[in-house]
Amino acid sequence: MLYHLHELQRRFLNPLSVWAQATSELFSSPYSPLAYTPVSRRLAAGYDLLHRIGKYYEKPEFGLRTTEVDGTEVPVVEETLEAKPFCRLLHFKRVWPDSMPKRRADPKVLIVAPLSGHHATLLRDTVRALLPDHDVCITDWTDARLVPLSHGPFHLDDYVEYVIEFIRRLGPDVHVISVCQPTVPVLAAVSLMASGKDPKLPRSMTMMGGPIDTRRNPTQVNALAERKNHEWFENNVVFKVPSAHPGYLRKVYPGFLQHAGFVAMNPDRHLNSHWDYYLDLVKGDMDDVDSHRKFYDEYNAVMDLPAEYYLDTIKIVFQEHRLPNGTWNVRGQLVRPQDIQNVSLFTIEGELDDISGSGQTQAAHDLCRNIPKSRQQHLTVKGAGHYGIFSGRRWREQIAPQIRAFIRASA
Repeated sequence: MLYHLHELQRRFLNPLSVWAQATSELFSSPYSPLAYTPVSRRLAAGYDLLHRIGKYYEKPEFGLRTTEVDGTEVPVVEETLEAKPFCRLLHFKRVWPDSMPKRRADPKVLIVAPLSGHHATLLRDTVRALLPDHDVCITDWTDARLVPLSHGPFHLDDYVEYVIEFIRRLGPDVHVISVCQPTVPVLAAVSLMASGKDPKLPRSMTMMGGPIDTRRNPTQVNALAERKNHEWFENNVVFKVPSAHPGYLRKVYPGFLQHAGFVAMNPDRHLNSHWDYYLDLVKGDMDDVDSHRKFYDEYNAVMDLPAEYYLDTIKIVFQEHRLPNGTWNVRGQLVRPQDIQNVSLFTIEGELDDISGSGQTQAAHDLCRNIPKSRQQHLTVKGAGHYGIFSGRRWREQIAPQIRAFIRASA
């Protein structure tokens, strides 16, 4: 019922948002006489803010058309290497111009993006920084409300199997980077491959801000998962997709609930950000206005998660801690990180991360105890929050260069 009410609200707000946008332009366009009234800037800013609060945010594009390699601009083309019901393996193919001799093969990198409410485009800056020196692929997860019910359920075990398939598709010389939530299924996938002596094991794993062991420095996210029992989540946050979408009747954890939860964690920050946006519009500070729009175009674009996968994650990762306890079975096979020996491990955490607390990702080193110490590395980024470890200035200037060096040392 809640999902239907949300859809009704969205249909009501969309015309209001369009009207607010048009009215804002009436008070800001140089061709409109209303733009020259004493309060036109404030009115235009107010209506623009109303437009953005009420609008529906579609999935953004990656928009990475070029990259710079050795001072030369190189075109980038997106190509789908593999398409599955709940995910596609997306390759950012660099097209070498005729004027530039083809470089040696750069290391292959598989970025496993989070399936946690936001689209894989949230990692746009991650991909952008790696493109000049790596052959990059990413998991582009499909919004569950777009997946017909005929494709069946999607569990956490299925996520692990997807990762194994993608690693094998790109292996054996691929380097895997997992950001936030996928650190757990990625570690499970590589563990299962190691246990089975898989010849296509990746060369390295880089794990960034993930919930490997949420008992270490638990955050608000961890506390909520432990405070409520499994039945509470199933009865209160799982809904069926309305008839307007291809995934009609599929059970999902709606993206709008996930978005509301993240906003509720820092309401003052978002309120201040929108107020600053209004003031920047009034002042005409378009650089800050554009930065705000780009951030919230991404942040407000959310996707539904398959209910089975979401409930599995709550139970296995946050409540029963099966990975660090050594009790997790995937399709009947025990996940044994201690079987990993020849895959380098790099863990990265943000000092101020309020989603995956300090030490939660570093716990992977204790589990992968048979990886030689010479092939293990850890970095705690001072002053960085959760998003700062894969996007922004700290990511580009401090973290990406260390990942580049780590990957080459692991080749």
